[in-house]
Amino acid sequence: MKIIISLITIVLSSFAAVSQTKTIHVFVALCDNIHQGIVPVPDKIGNGQDPKNNLYWGAGYGVKNFFKVKTKDWQLIQTVPSDDPIILERLLFKHITKDIYVLADAYDGAKIKDCTENFLRSANGQLSFELKEKSKTLDFGGGSDLLAYVGHNGLMDFESNPSYQESVTKIRDIIILACYSKRYFEPQVRKAKANPILWTTHLMAPEAYTLKSAIDGWIANESGEQIDERAAQSYHTYQKCGIRGARNLFTTGF
Repeated sequence: MKIIISLITIVLSSFAAVSQTKTIHVFVALCDNIHQGIVPVPDKIGNGQDPKNNLYWGAGYGVKNFFKVKTKDWQLIQTVPSDDPIILERLLFKHITKDIYVLADAYDGAKIKDCTENFLRSANGQLSFELKEKSKTLDFGGGSDLLAYVGHNGLMDFESNPSYQESVTKIRDIIILACYSKRYFEPQVRKAKANPILWTTHLMAPEAYTLKSAIDGWIANESGEQIDERAAQSYHTYQKCGIRGARNLFTTGF
């Protein structure tokens, strides 16, 4: 009887672990020809106040369009009103087969510093907030299980010194898709006490296929090295840059 009870307990525990709700918060700094130190892109996709057409949001491989149109794994379930005027659009996606949610925020490109610092503070467990989705209460910001930043590396243009908590209740996984993100973000990520599962070593196009591949690996509970390889394979597929170059572009951990 004790053996049977033990087996039932193990099965129930395993089921609970598999079915646990998880949340992912993605911070997107909209591409902005005027307010960011970038090589200018065509005006239509480089307007940081126009999420609909923006390179990192509404364009073909932007976060909104890619997750809404180009992948079958995620479904847009809610457009969430934001009380913060610098968040121009906020979308909630749910995984088709798993109890996992992605909240994606499109930040005004002129407010890239706010976007960057909100991401870093959230990675430190700050700025937590809840969203209601039917009967569920979902935790985002510092309450998220995974956080990601997508966009220009603003730390190449400005200094940032957000305030961090000295102790955290848990170490949060993060992804930073921006040029040279490891070099520029590492001091801040260490202060935030976060775990970088994917960031970059060189110039890159921070488009959503890489984000989606990294999230797939995270959902599958893969190691940082496995997620790194997923990202490289995806980046090479879309950029045709050579797998060796793609592998050299991404890295994991400190």
